[in-house]
Amino acid sequence: MLLRKIRKAPAACGAIAMGAALLLVPSGTAVAQGPVRVLGYVANNGGGVSVLDTATNAVTTTLVDSTGDSPYGVGVAFDGTRGYVTNVRDDTLTVIDTPTNTVDAAVPVGDGPAGVVVSPSGGHVYVSNYAAGTVSVVDAATLTTTETIPVGANADGIAITPDGKRLYVAHDVVGPGTVSVVDTTTNAEIADIPTGNTPTAVAVTPDGAKLVVVNKFSNNVAVVDTATNTVTGTVPVSFIPHGVAVSPDGGRAYVTNSEGHSLSVVDLVALAPVAQVPVGSRPIAVALTPDGAKAYVTNFTSGTVSIVDTVTLAVTGTVPVGANPVGIAIHAVPPAPTKLTAGYAQLQPRLLGFTVRGLDATLTESHTGNPVANKQITFRTVKGHPLCTATTNANGKAQCDANVPLLVGVATLLQGYTAGYAGDLTHGRAAAHGPIGLL
Repeated sequence: MLLRKIRKAPAACGAIAMGAALLLVPSGTAVAQGPVRVLGYVANNGGGVSVLDTATNAVTTTLVDSTGDSPYGVGVAFDGTRGYVTNVRDDTLTVIDTPTNTVDAAVPVGDGPAGVVVSPSGGHVYVSNYAAGTVSVVDAATLTTTETIPVGANADGIAITPDGKRLYVAHDVVGPGTVSVVDTTTNAEIADIPTGNTPTAVAVTPDGAKLVVVNKFSNNVAVVDTATNTVTGTVPVSFIPHGVAVSPDGGRAYVTNSEGHSLSVVDLVALAPVAQVPVGSRPIAVALTPDGAKAYVTNFTSGTVSIVDTVTLAVTGTVPVGANPVGIAIHAVPPAPTKLTAGYAQLQPRLLGFTVRGLDATLTESHTGNPVANKQITFRTVKGHPLCTATTNANGKAQCDANVPLLVGVATLLQGYTAGYAGDLTHGRAAAHGPIGLL
């Protein structure tokens, strides 16, 4: 079945053309400190990317790239500030600014892009092109494809080692299949590992020691020693496995069974099955929260995401998303950087004090320039004496007047004021200085 026709693939057919790309990578230091948003990005093969807040398990927005159609894989950069989605029908890679959840660009890649993974440094994005049998290397700074690596037919699932030195690409070819090993220093294929019948998805353990390969028509997963590129064991799962995610401690793999309508849990140490969890209809991909506490499974036919507790191994919730969800990635996302612009205020003397009129500041997103509403702005003198507080309106503007005691002093007030926004989970802190003149 051609990759481009997955949107119309019948639910009962086991020969789905490719595996959903999965990228679950460690959070960077900047997003690991203090409370952060943990967002899920679901690529709907019927169109659009659903953004899921894992704190509430609600879809907060749906992103649509006007130049992208039939999104498939979803990846998020290591620091959580970029999302990348492959569009199999348009041969492009959609780039998302995740703090603001806006679409920034569509990068041309190869024919039939499927899987996507980001280097640990965040400098390069690697896209497996199913129809072309290649991997596109995208420079994350310039958002251009700088190189194309031949790897072989039906290049599908893709993964990278934690040190960024090796890339693994599964070949979704019916019959005995292999996984290509690419040296990212030379961007050349250096090995081809036989793993099983029709490998479709791959994942690397956090220590880089093991590669887990989903063999779609062997109904098992193969575990590969990355030091020797040899299979050390296989573990049976259910019917037509499709996607895989590895727990943060590297001890377990979670495997979707697209025709078994379940999620298999595999012990990677004992190389043994642990459990099978019933989920929705035709599960394709799976991603874990950064703490490993929950697994999110895309159900292609159901149009939903199942939420699985990884301790109890039970489904705790089901979230409707877009039509035919396929790829999913979950990541801690930092607040959007913001900018404050302060206005001109006027000082008016009054009995035993002063009134400062027209203190104002406008809060905008640095990336988009959009106004930020319903945020509290605090106004103070340059020496820290509180003046007043106000909430930004629909235009991002906060404004208030302040009565100031005489002891604050004219000299201090004429040095101007500071406006400050403390920041929250969605928008970062900002500050600005504004002048005060005599009325």
